[in-house]
Amino acid sequence: MLNEFKEFIARGNVMDLAVGVIIGAAFNKIVESVVNDLVMPVVGALTGGGFDFSNYFIALSGNVTATSLAAAREQGAVFAYGNFITVLINFLILAWIIFLMIKGVNRMRASLEKEKAAGAPEAAPPPEDVQLLTEIRDLLKSQSRPAV
Repeated sequence: MLNEFKEFIARGNVMDLAVGVIIGAAFNKIVESVVNDLVMPVVGALTGGGFDFSNYFIALSGNVTATSLAAAREQGAVFAYGNFITVLINFLILAWIIFLMIKGVNRMRASLEKEKAAGAPEAAPPPEDVQLLTEIRDLLKSQSRPAV
């Protein structure tokens, strides 16, 4: 069983997946920073300043009188939709960045394939003996007629 586990881990696709998960986690931190530190302040400035989605909620209990989400949760049930808005913006930015990356990679692959096709030398003619044998074969084919 230990040997099977070693074989499983040693497969390339498992290692690729592990690298992808690690890079994805690091990339998530970058996207969160872009959203929280760059996008949300701009959105806040455009909408009248001080927009902080994290404290947007609807009180589901009459006991909730607080203005911050943390304090409101202590007082009772709340429908905290502000964090969802932030996560949704994170997702849209991440999806857009991935789309742009895939589009760039596809464009790069297409240009590399064009370069390979343009730079590939034409096939050299076959050696003389192969050409001669091909001609003999073709002559024999044309001379032989199927029996009726």
